[in-house]
Amino acid sequence: MVSQSLFHANPPSIFTSSSTISSNKGEELWLGCLPQKRKQMHIRLSSGYRVRARSHIAANSTAIEIPRQWYNLIADLSVKPPPPLHPKTFEPVKPEDLAPLFPDELIKQEATNERFIDIPDEVLDVYKLWRPTPLIRAKRLEKLLDTPARIYYKYEGGSPAGSHKPNTAVPQVYYNAQQGIKKVVTETGAGQWGSSLAFACSLFGLGCEVWQVRASYDQKPYRKLMMQTWGAKVHPSPSDITEAGRNILQMDPSSPGSLGIAISEAVEVAATNEDTKYCLGSVLNHVLLHQTVIGEECLKQMEAIGETPDLIIGCTGGGSNFAGLSFPFIREKLSGKINPVIRAVEPTACPSLTKGVYAYDFGDTAGMTPLMKMHTLGHDFIPDPIHAGGLRYHGMAPLISHVYELGFMEAISIPQTECFQGAIQFARSEGLIPAPEPTHAIAATIREALRCRETGEEKVILMAMCGHGHFDLTSYEKYLQGNMVDLSFEEEKIKGSLAKIPQVLA
Repeated sequence: MVSQSLFHANPPSIFTSSSTISSNKGEELWLGCLPQKRKQMHIRLSSGYRVRARSHIAANSTAIEIPRQWYNLIADLSVKPPPPLHPKTFEPVKPEDLAPLFPDELIKQEATNERFIDIPDEVLDVYKLWRPTPLIRAKRLEKLLDTPARIYYKYEGGSPAGSHKPNTAVPQVYYNAQQGIKKVVTETGAGQWGSSLAFACSLFGLGCEVWQVRASYDQKPYRKLMMQTWGAKVHPSPSDITEAGRNILQMDPSSPGSLGIAISEAVEVAATNEDTKYCLGSVLNHVLLHQTVIGEECLKQMEAIGETPDLIIGCTGGGSNFAGLSFPFIREKLSGKINPVIRAVEPTACPSLTKGVYAYDFGDTAGMTPLMKMHTLGHDFIPDPIHAGGLRYHGMAPLISHVYELGFMEAISIPQTECFQGAIQFARSEGLIPAPEPTHAIAATIREALRCRETGEEKVILMAMCGHGHFDLTSYEKYLQGNMVDLSFEEEKIKGSLAKIPQVLA
């Protein structure tokens, strides 16, 4: 029987949210995904094709390996982030309160102050299917923009699901399997997270059920089919399967859905079924922790080619991709070794960092979760159905919000037409078609590169390229046909949503 101690609503709830080396004369010496050679070289992508780039790598460099530990930024922060609160008592949430939703190891990782967490061998074995991922210099984009800036991107699109999301899906499913759980449930927006969880479940033999935001469910049918191919059951959200979904449909039968609504539905199912746990693809500390394999690899790759980033750019929705790349670099920044500007980029239609308030709020729409201190637009805010479906969450990860408040990073928002214009420039110069989410990072990178053209600065720009857009071509079609518009930021809509945030003095 599930504990009632943290139930805030009816139904009850508890929480939301390899490389090879050849030394034969005349052959390339591979450094993870970077070959050792001083002249013109190739950077090999995990899909097998190559992109030409120039680099300078010392002859005695060693191979870049998959990190064996995840990094926890909290350990290096002198000011710790505020804890999640019980929605009734406003006291910090206890581990036992989270047990109905998460396996024990993930609960420990959520609250730990340890600096590094060992990655299980079983997880590393799966990571080897696509890690280490390549660091690529965008020389053709540089030439197109006529910029003195040097642009690099860390490409996560070579994973089986085509994005960075398996970095956390695999360990989450592994820990659930270790605890004997038979099934996991989740929400997904664009479908990258849902397909990643379905992939992981297929490897470890767990059942998987996904609530996909209705707007993305309709726009991206192949993501749904991808999940189903890996054995997942997929529902459009809001659905009539859950009380949370039925309540939304009663108020708005044509609701486009939101990540907050989909979270409510998945949490409801997990909280009322003892053999089922909940998995989240972003926002929570343990999710951001798992994604740091990106930044740890990238640090070594940048060091190997003798570069230090002046600017690090990543898109932000819930924050996992951005945190995964930036947190290890923030560690180095805090130690005084480097001093890059770290810039988050979000949609102007869902700007939680740049327009939201820093306050305790629910992680879901129905108010079924503990309260988390984060930058939020209000838990019942439903953004317009922008094409970057994964960047439509009402709040930002509490840890990223905390880092932002401490001044270790900055944030901007960019409209979607500028993002797709940048995506087209990137695709036609670099060859890769980006997912709609990283087009925000691309647009911000192009802005900075053009600024460098004006100033003459030879900045090193490092960008997070979190996934490919092969299942997002309907969005490209809309842009290419001239039918994509920039969605306005509705101040009144935000004010109404923010007015419903719980009043917590903390």
